[in-house]
Amino acid sequence: MMSNLAKKSAMARIQALVDDKSFVEIGGLVTARATDFNLKEKQLPSDGVITGYGLIDNRFVYVYSQDASVLGGTVGEMHAKKITRIYDLAMKMGAPVIALVDCAGLRLEEATDALQAFGEVYSRQVMASGVIPQITAVFGTCGGGMGIAASLSDFTFMSEEGKLFINAPNTLDGNRVEKCDTASSAYQASVTGMADFTGTEEEVLAGIRQLISVLPVNQDDFAESDCTDDINRVCQNLANYAEDTALVLTQLSDSGVFFELKKDYGKDMVTGFMKLDGITVGAVANRTVCYDTEGNVAEEFPRMLTAEGCEKAAEFVNFCDSFNIPVLTLTNTAGFQATVENEKRMAKAAAKLTYAFANATVAKINVVIGQAMGNAYNVMNSKACGADIVYAWPDAKIGTMDSEAAVRIIYAEEIKNVQQAQDFINEKKAEYEALQTSAASAAARGYVDCIIQPEDTRKYVIGALEMLYTKKEERPSKKHGIV
Repeated sequence: MMSNLAKKSAMARIQALVDDKSFVEIGGLVTARATDFNLKEKQLPSDGVITGYGLIDNRFVYVYSQDASVLGGTVGEMHAKKITRIYDLAMKMGAPVIALVDCAGLRLEEATDALQAFGEVYSRQVMASGVIPQITAVFGTCGGGMGIAASLSDFTFMSEEGKLFINAPNTLDGNRVEKCDTASSAYQASVTGMADFTGTEEEVLAGIRQLISVLPVNQDDFAESDCTDDINRVCQNLANYAEDTALVLTQLSDSGVFFELKKDYGKDMVTGFMKLDGITVGAVANRTVCYDTEGNVAEEFPRMLTAEGCEKAAEFVNFCDSFNIPVLTLTNTAGFQATVENEKRMAKAAAKLTYAFANATVAKINVVIGQAMGNAYNVMNSKACGADIVYAWPDAKIGTMDSEAAVRIIYAEEIKNVQQAQDFINEKKAEYEALQTSAASAAARGYVDCIIQPEDTRKYVIGALEMLYTKKEERPSKKHGIV
């Protein structure tokens, strides 16, 4: 029997998530149909899942919250049918679905009935993908089939006590939880990149509310709100933050609010949402330094693209494109990181990000704040790959490679025959930078639309967003791409 404490916990999560007194339960009297294995004698209130709808900041959402005290929160036939019912209503109404998960997986007592119903949940999630936002929050166990359901969501939040897995850690050959807890929120956030956000239960619920406040409610909605910040605000000393672009994006955004996603995974790449003149914008930015709360350097990264960073950014850009969210890119990369681990999937990861940017039809703005070298620049939303507007800071470098390396290749024979080789190299290096790698040379060829001062970045990006507000762009007719 479900304890009052557990019942309160399942409902309390919903009440803490939605606006006060706004939740309306649906299907509260539903219970299991199955009678095998003495299920008939057991009380299964609501079949272990509370479903219904409510408001978050007066925005309509559907919610289901699982209860681990009912057969471990396992998914039975009616449990799953209640979830599919919520999805059917959400699709009709064009509203997000939020899952509050504490579930041990498939209910063994109901076997194929439960399996069939669980598959129907997956089917609804697939149909909803790109139509309505889907958010999963893991508070207890999210095992087996529920791990797949979480992965089919757009965003996954995990409390510090949450466990997400397909195979439990102790079932993996040579592993134990004490050795490597592959189900933990820390592992899922930093190693697999599955968790977009982690924290205490209260922080997770607050994070979901914040995310819902910036997202469109469906694919036809535009996420806009009133802006109380000055659209022409000068961002003083912005160039000083250029290495840690999470700080740059915070400075640029309305009222200094930037909601970063997957911050513990692929840390060389920053992804998240911000508001600019009240419009929700998805941001993708290269990062070379992480500062701690006291302003000290906490971590440093090569100025190179990694497979993890590319995959993280590609997934994010695809979401933004599906929901008509403009994308802002801050570019500062000198190439691709050369390690064995990266090389295993670098080509495919870079292709995915290139495809995501080139395929996206939303407004795309790129600001080159440092280096934009070689094909790493094309991967990062160059004008050639579809950026509508490209700005560059005055000291930006845009070209095929480092100027000294280029000079040593171009003038290899001359360097052998001159007495003051380094003086010759320095002379040719300065010439090469002026002609081939400066922001001015790129602008002269039309690859950069305007060279702007760092402190003016906010007003220029907002101006571009206003100009691109009604952008429409067609793509060749096809079923879908395959990258």
